[in-house]
Amino acid sequence: MINANLMQLVINASNDGIVVAEREGQDKPLIYVNPAFERLTGYTLDDILYQDCRFLQAGDRDQPALMAIREALDSGGACREILRNYRKDGTHFWNELSLSTVYNKADKQTYFVGVQKDVTVPVKAQQRIAQLEAQVAELKDELAALKATSGINKV
Repeated sequence: MINANLMQLVINASNDGIVVAEREGQDKPLIYVNPAFERLTGYTLDDILYQDCRFLQAGDRDQPALMAIREALDSGGACREILRNYRKDGTHFWNELSLSTVYNKADKQTYFVGVQKDVTVPVKAQQRIAQLEAQVAELKDELAALKATSGINKV
């Protein structure tokens, strides 16, 4: 079994944000974040200790991914979702959250662990591709309309 000191070194070395929240309580309060979370969000452990993760969505709580996350929290299950989060300075980023339940030796749900990966660059690239595809479709429609009204390609 891995010792606690090595485990802490491993978690601290992660490039992805790691959070731990208590299972008990309505708000599922955070009790730990690693240094990568602090770098990603700008929040320190002292800033967020015993708060729920909703502060990361600011007022942006009408996201479909949040429903799946709530269901996983309520059921003690796991999920992987992409959602918009907000840094301490107010800038948003896209976060792929992998959420899992931690069980104790008596098979009781005790904590949740979340691994947060910044996926802003690929999400923005996908959004840009979708915009360009929509523009291409619009231009094709305009071209087809011009051809139809001008008689081009008619026999």
